[in-house]
Amino acid sequence: MQNILVTGVNGFVGNALFESLNMSEGTKAAGLLRHGGSLTAFKPDAELRYFSDFHDNKSLELALKDIDCAVHCAARVHMMNDKEIDPLVAFRKVNTEGTLNLARLAARAGVRRFIFLSTIKTLGEQTLGNKSFAFNDPLQPEDPYAISKAEAEAGLKQIAAQTGMEVVIIRPPLVYGPGVRANFASMMKLAKKNLPLPLGAISNKRSLVSVDNLVDLIITCIHHADAANQTFLVSDGHDVSTTELMRELTRAAGKKPRLLPVPMEIIRLLCRIVGKSAIADRLCGSLQVDISHTKQTLGWVPPLSFQESIARTVTGEVETC
Repeated sequence: MQNILVTGVNGFVGNALFESLNMSEGTKAAGLLRHGGSLTAFKPDAELRYFSDFHDNKSLELALKDIDCAVHCAARVHMMNDKEIDPLVAFRKVNTEGTLNLARLAARAGVRRFIFLSTIKTLGEQTLGNKSFAFNDPLQPEDPYAISKAEAEAGLKQIAAQTGMEVVIIRPPLVYGPGVRANFASMMKLAKKNLPLPLGAISNKRSLVSVDNLVDLIITCIHHADAANQTFLVSDGHDVSTTELMRELTRAAGKKPRLLPVPMEIIRLLCRIVGKSAIADRLCGSLQVDISHTKQTLGWVPPLSFQESIARTVTGEVETC
Protein backbone atom coordinates (compact mmCIF):
# COMPACT_ATOMS: atom_id res chain seq x y z
CA MET A 1 0.00 0.00 0.00
CA GLN A 2 1.46 3.36 -1.07
CA ASN A 3 0.64 6.51 0.87
CA ILE A 4 0.13 9.40 -1.54
CA LEU A 5 -0.11 13.11 -0.72
CA VAL A 6 -1.97 15.22 -3.31
CA THR A 7 -1.72 19.01 -3.25
CA GLY A 8 -4.25 21.24 -4.96
CA VAL A 9 -7.18 18.98 -4.07
CA ASN A 10 -9.55 21.93 -4.44
CA GLY A 11 -8.36 22.38 -8.03
CA PHE A 12 -9.56 20.82 -11.27
CA VAL A 13 -6.81 18.22 -11.71
CA GLY A 14 -5.95 17.71 -8.04
CA ASN A 15 -9.54 16.94 -7.09
CA ALA A 16 -9.97 14.45 -9.95
CA LEU A 17 -6.71 12.73 -9.00
CA PHE A 18 -7.62 12.61 -5.31
CA GLU A 19 -10.97 10.99 -6.07
CA SER A 20 -9.39 8.44 -8.42
CA LEU A 21 -6.70 7.47 -5.92
CA ASN A 22 -9.30 6.97 -3.23
CA MET A 23 -11.01 4.44 -5.49
CA SER A 24 -7.80 2.67 -6.57
CA GLU A 25 -6.39 -0.47 -5.03
CA GLY A 26 -2.88 -0.27 -3.66
CA THR A 27 -2.97 3.41 -2.73
CA LYS A 28 -4.09 5.46 0.23
CA ALA A 29 -4.43 9.15 -0.59
CA ALA A 30 -4.31 12.18 1.68
CA GLY A 31 -5.26 15.59 0.33
CA LEU A 32 -3.43 18.78 1.30
CA LEU A 33 -5.91 21.56 2.00
CA ARG A 34 -5.45 25.11 3.23
CA HIS A 35 -6.75 25.91 6.70
CA GLY A 36 -10.35 27.01 6.30
CA GLY A 37 -10.69 25.37 2.89
CA SER A 38 -14.09 24.10 1.81
CA LEU A 39 -14.90 20.49 2.65
CA THR A 40 -17.99 20.22 0.46
CA ALA A 41 -16.11 18.69 -2.48
CA PHE A 42 -14.83 15.70 -0.51
CA LYS A 43 -16.31 12.49 0.80
CA PRO A 44 -16.86 12.36 4.58
CA ASP A 45 -14.13 9.73 5.02
CA ALA A 46 -11.52 11.55 2.88
CA GLU A 47 -8.19 12.07 4.66
CA LEU A 48 -7.25 15.75 4.61
CA ARG A 49 -4.11 17.36 5.98
CA TYR A 50 -3.93 21.12 6.50
CA PHE A 51 -1.44 23.93 5.94
CA SER A 52 -1.36 27.72 5.59
CA ASP A 53 0.88 28.08 2.52
CA PHE A 54 3.88 26.38 0.96
CA HIS A 55 6.22 28.21 3.31
CA ASP A 56 4.44 26.85 6.42
CA ASN A 57 7.14 24.30 7.22
CA LYS A 58 5.68 22.99 10.45
CA SER A 59 2.33 22.05 8.87
CA LEU A 60 3.99 20.70 5.74
CA GLU A 61 6.31 18.46 7.76
CA LEU A 62 3.27 16.97 9.50
CA ALA A 63 1.46 16.56 6.18
CA LEU A 64 4.43 14.71 4.68
CA LYS A 65 4.72 12.21 7.52
CA ASP A 66 4.59 8.57 6.31
CA ILE A 67 4.13 9.65 2.66
CA ASP A 68 5.69 7.53 -0.09
CA CYS A 69 4.86 9.79 -3.06
CA ALA A 70 3.81 13.44 -3.23
CA VAL A 71 1.92 14.71 -6.28
CA HIS A 72 2.12 18.49 -6.50
CA CYS A 73 -0.86 19.79 -8.47
CA ALA A 74 -1.30 23.09 -6.61
CA ALA A 75 -0.19 26.25 -8.40
CA ARG A 76 -0.85 29.89 -8.96
CA VAL A 77 -2.47 29.64 -12.38
CA HIS A 78 -2.46 32.00 -15.32
CA MET A 79 -5.16 34.66 -15.07
CA MET A 80 -6.43 37.09 -17.71
CA ASN A 81 -6.62 40.24 -15.57
CA ASP A 82 -3.85 39.78 -13.02
CA LYS A 83 -3.96 42.63 -10.50
CA GLU A 84 -0.48 41.97 -9.12
CA ILE A 85 1.98 44.85 -9.61
CA ASP A 86 4.67 42.32 -10.51
CA PRO A 87 3.02 39.04 -11.61
CA LEU A 88 6.35 37.24 -11.98
CA VAL A 89 7.15 37.80 -8.29
CA ALA A 90 3.72 36.43 -7.32
CA PHE A 91 4.08 33.39 -9.58
CA ARG A 92 7.59 32.66 -8.33
CA LYS A 93 6.52 32.82 -4.68
CA VAL A 94 4.00 29.99 -5.17
CA ASN A 95 5.08 28.03 -8.23
CA THR A 96 8.86 28.18 -7.81
CA GLU A 97 9.77 28.91 -4.20
CA GLY A 98 6.75 27.12 -2.74
CA THR A 99 7.29 24.03 -4.90
CA LEU A 100 10.98 23.78 -4.06
CA ASN A 101 10.35 24.28 -0.35
CA LEU A 102 7.78 21.47 -0.40
CA ALA A 103 10.20 19.23 -2.33
CA ARG A 104 13.06 19.84 0.11
CA LEU A 105 10.78 19.01 3.04
CA ALA A 106 9.55 15.91 1.18
CA ALA A 107 13.10 14.68 0.64
CA ARG A 108 13.91 15.31 4.31
CA ALA A 109 10.78 13.36 5.33
CA GLY A 110 11.85 10.34 3.28
CA VAL A 111 9.34 10.72 0.44
CA ARG A 112 10.47 8.37 -2.30
CA ARG A 113 9.00 10.14 -5.35
CA PHE A 114 7.85 13.71 -6.04
CA ILE A 115 5.59 14.23 -9.07
CA PHE A 116 5.34 17.81 -10.34
CA LEU A 117 2.51 18.96 -12.59
CA SER A 118 4.20 21.54 -14.79
CA THR A 119 2.96 22.95 -18.12
CA ILE A 120 3.73 22.58 -21.81
CA LYS A 121 4.16 26.36 -21.82
CA THR A 122 7.66 25.86 -20.40
CA LEU A 123 8.60 24.90 -23.98
CA GLY A 124 6.89 27.88 -25.61
CA GLU A 125 3.53 29.26 -26.61
CA GLN A 126 3.14 27.67 -30.04
CA THR A 127 4.55 25.26 -32.58
CA LEU A 128 5.06 26.09 -36.25
CA GLY A 129 4.45 24.00 -39.33
CA ASN A 130 4.18 20.33 -38.53
CA LYS A 131 6.68 20.47 -35.65
CA SER A 132 5.66 19.17 -32.23
CA PHE A 133 7.24 19.85 -28.86
CA ALA A 134 9.35 16.94 -27.60
CA PHE A 135 10.11 16.08 -23.97
CA ASN A 136 13.80 17.02 -24.34
CA ASP A 137 13.35 20.32 -26.19
CA PRO A 138 15.04 23.35 -24.60
CA LEU A 139 12.92 25.42 -22.23
CA GLN A 140 11.59 28.64 -23.78
CA PRO A 141 8.97 30.02 -21.35
CA GLU A 142 7.51 33.38 -22.28
CA ASP A 143 5.00 34.51 -19.65
CA PRO A 144 5.42 34.76 -15.85
CA TYR A 145 3.43 31.58 -15.21
CA ALA A 146 5.57 29.49 -17.56
CA ILE A 147 8.79 31.08 -16.28
CA SER A 148 7.90 30.18 -12.69
CA LYS A 149 7.15 26.58 -13.69
CA ALA A 150 10.37 26.26 -15.70
CA GLU A 151 12.40 27.53 -12.76
CA ALA A 152 10.65 25.02 -10.50
CA GLU A 153 11.56 22.20 -12.91
CA ALA A 154 15.21 23.20 -12.82
CA GLY A 155 15.24 23.41 -9.03
CA LEU A 156 13.54 20.03 -8.65
CA LYS A 157 16.20 18.36 -10.77
CA GLN A 158 18.87 19.83 -8.50
CA ILE A 159 17.04 18.57 -5.40
CA ALA A 160 16.78 15.09 -6.96
CA ALA A 161 20.52 15.06 -7.66
CA GLN A 162 21.37 16.28 -4.16
CA THR A 163 18.98 14.10 -2.14
CA GLY A 164 18.24 10.98 -4.19
CA MET A 165 14.50 11.63 -4.11
CA GLU A 166 12.98 10.65 -7.44
CA VAL A 167 11.39 13.51 -9.36
CA VAL A 168 8.86 13.13 -12.18
CA ILE A 169 7.83 16.14 -14.27
CA ILE A 170 4.61 16.09 -16.31
CA ARG A 171 3.89 18.87 -18.82
CA PRO A 172 0.24 18.90 -19.93
CA PRO A 173 -1.26 21.16 -22.59
CA LEU A 174 -4.80 22.49 -22.10
CA VAL A 175 -6.71 20.18 -19.73
CA TYR A 176 -10.46 19.73 -20.12
CA GLY A 177 -13.19 17.57 -18.68
CA PRO A 178 -16.44 17.77 -16.69
CA GLY A 179 -16.43 21.01 -14.72
CA VAL A 180 -13.76 22.71 -16.85
CA ARG A 181 -13.77 26.51 -16.72
CA ALA A 182 -12.28 29.48 -18.55
CA ASN A 183 -11.94 29.48 -22.37
CA PHE A 184 -12.96 25.85 -22.85
CA ALA A 185 -16.17 26.41 -20.89
CA SER A 186 -16.91 29.41 -23.10
CA MET A 187 -16.47 27.29 -26.20
CA MET A 188 -18.88 24.70 -24.80
CA LYS A 189 -21.50 27.38 -24.18
CA LEU A 190 -21.16 28.57 -27.78
CA ALA A 191 -21.43 24.98 -29.02
CA LYS A 192 -24.61 24.40 -27.04
CA LYS A 193 -26.16 27.62 -28.37
CA ASN A 194 -25.11 26.53 -31.88
CA LEU A 195 -24.86 30.05 -33.22
CA PRO A 196 -23.34 30.52 -36.70
CA LEU A 197 -19.65 31.14 -36.03
CA PRO A 198 -16.80 32.08 -38.42
CA LEU A 199 -14.73 29.08 -37.36
CA GLY A 200 -15.27 26.64 -40.20
CA ALA A 201 -11.92 27.00 -42.00
CA ILE A 202 -9.27 26.99 -39.27
CA SER A 203 -6.52 24.50 -40.08
CA ASN A 204 -4.35 24.75 -36.97
CA LYS A 205 -3.42 21.78 -34.78
CA ARG A 206 -3.59 21.66 -31.00
CA SER A 207 -2.86 18.91 -28.52
CA LEU A 208 -5.33 18.66 -25.64
CA VAL A 209 -5.64 16.26 -22.73
CA SER A 210 -8.76 15.21 -20.88
CA VAL A 211 -8.52 15.25 -17.10
CA ASP A 212 -9.27 11.49 -17.10
CA ASN A 213 -6.29 10.76 -19.36
CA LEU A 214 -4.03 13.06 -17.36
CA VAL A 215 -5.03 11.44 -14.07
CA ASP A 216 -4.37 8.01 -15.57
CA LEU A 217 -0.84 9.08 -16.52
CA ILE A 218 -0.18 10.57 -13.08
CA ILE A 219 -1.25 7.31 -11.41
CA THR A 220 0.97 5.39 -13.82
CA CYS A 221 3.87 7.63 -12.79
CA ILE A 222 3.19 6.93 -9.12
CA HIS A 223 3.70 3.19 -9.61
CA HIS A 224 5.99 2.73 -12.63
CA ALA A 225 9.68 2.18 -11.81
CA ASP A 226 10.82 3.69 -15.12
CA ALA A 227 9.10 7.01 -14.39
CA ALA A 228 11.85 7.98 -11.94
CA ASN A 229 13.62 11.22 -12.85
CA GLN A 230 11.84 11.51 -16.19
CA THR A 231 9.98 14.34 -17.92
CA PHE A 232 6.77 13.40 -19.73
CA LEU A 233 4.53 15.16 -22.21
CA VAL A 234 0.90 14.12 -22.30
CA SER A 235 -2.10 14.50 -24.59
CA ASP A 236 -5.14 12.60 -25.85
CA GLY A 237 -3.01 11.43 -28.77
CA HIS A 238 -5.34 13.16 -31.23
CA ASP A 239 -4.47 16.72 -32.31
CA VAL A 240 -7.38 18.86 -33.43
CA SER A 241 -8.05 22.14 -35.19
CA THR A 242 -10.32 24.75 -33.66
CA THR A 243 -12.82 23.84 -36.36
CA GLU A 244 -12.74 20.14 -35.47
CA LEU A 245 -12.99 20.92 -31.76
CA MET A 246 -16.05 23.14 -32.22
CA ARG A 247 -17.69 20.55 -34.46
CA GLU A 248 -17.11 17.80 -31.90
CA LEU A 249 -18.41 19.96 -29.05
CA THR A 250 -21.51 20.85 -31.02
CA ARG A 251 -22.23 17.24 -32.00
CA ALA A 252 -21.75 16.14 -28.39
CA ALA A 253 -24.37 18.72 -27.42
CA GLY A 254 -26.78 17.05 -29.87
CA LYS A 255 -26.66 19.83 -32.45
CA LYS A 256 -25.62 20.07 -36.08
CA PRO A 257 -22.58 22.35 -36.39
CA ARG A 258 -23.08 25.70 -38.14
CA LEU A 259 -19.56 26.95 -38.75
CA LEU A 260 -18.89 29.48 -41.51
CA PRO A 261 -15.72 28.90 -43.61
CA VAL A 262 -14.02 32.26 -42.97
CA PRO A 263 -10.27 32.13 -43.83
CA MET A 264 -7.85 32.32 -40.91
CA GLU A 265 -6.18 35.38 -42.42
CA ILE A 266 -9.46 37.29 -42.22
CA ILE A 267 -10.00 36.24 -38.60
CA ARG A 268 -6.50 37.39 -37.67
CA LEU A 269 -7.00 40.71 -39.48
CA LEU A 270 -10.34 41.42 -37.80
CA CYS A 271 -8.96 40.55 -34.37
CA ARG A 272 -5.95 42.80 -34.96
CA ILE A 273 -8.19 45.70 -35.97
CA VAL A 274 -10.18 45.50 -32.73
CA GLY A 275 -7.07 44.97 -30.60
CA LYS A 276 -7.73 41.28 -29.89
CA SER A 277 -4.72 39.63 -31.52
CA ALA A 278 -4.33 37.31 -28.51
CA ILE A 279 -7.76 35.83 -29.27
CA ALA A 280 -6.70 35.17 -32.86
CA ASP A 281 -3.56 33.42 -31.61
CA ARG A 282 -5.66 31.12 -29.42
CA LEU A 283 -8.12 30.39 -32.21
CA CYS A 284 -5.65 30.00 -35.07
CA GLY A 285 -2.31 29.12 -33.48
CA SER A 286 -0.91 25.60 -33.20
CA LEU A 287 0.55 23.84 -30.17
CA GLN A 288 1.37 20.16 -30.67
CA VAL A 289 3.16 17.75 -28.37
CA ASP A 290 4.91 14.48 -29.15
CA ILE A 291 4.00 11.85 -26.53
CA SER A 292 6.05 9.02 -28.06
CA HIS A 293 8.62 9.15 -25.24
CA THR A 294 5.81 8.84 -22.67
CA LYS A 295 4.32 5.87 -24.49
CA GLN A 296 7.64 4.09 -24.98
CA THR A 297 8.98 4.64 -21.47
CA LEU A 298 5.82 3.74 -19.57
CA GLY A 299 3.93 1.56 -22.05
CA TRP A 300 1.14 4.10 -21.61
CA VAL A 301 -1.65 5.01 -24.01
CA PRO A 302 -4.53 7.40 -23.30
CA PRO A 303 -7.39 5.21 -22.02
CA LEU A 304 -10.10 7.48 -23.42
CA SER A 305 -10.40 8.68 -26.99
CA PHE A 306 -10.79 12.35 -27.81
CA GLN A 307 -14.41 11.76 -28.86
CA GLU A 308 -15.26 9.95 -25.61
CA SER A 309 -13.59 12.65 -23.56
CA ILE A 310 -15.45 15.46 -25.32
CA ALA A 311 -18.78 13.67 -24.88
CA ARG A 312 -18.16 13.22 -21.15
CA THR A 313 -17.11 16.86 -20.84
CA VAL A 314 -20.24 18.19 -22.53
CA THR A 315 -22.63 15.89 -20.67
CA GLY A 316 -20.83 16.38 -17.36
CA GLU A 317 -20.21 12.65 -16.87
CA VAL A 318 -17.33 11.92 -14.53
CA GLU A 319 -14.99 8.97 -15.03
CA THR A 320 -15.25 6.52 -12.14
CA CYS A 321 -12.85 3.72 -13.03
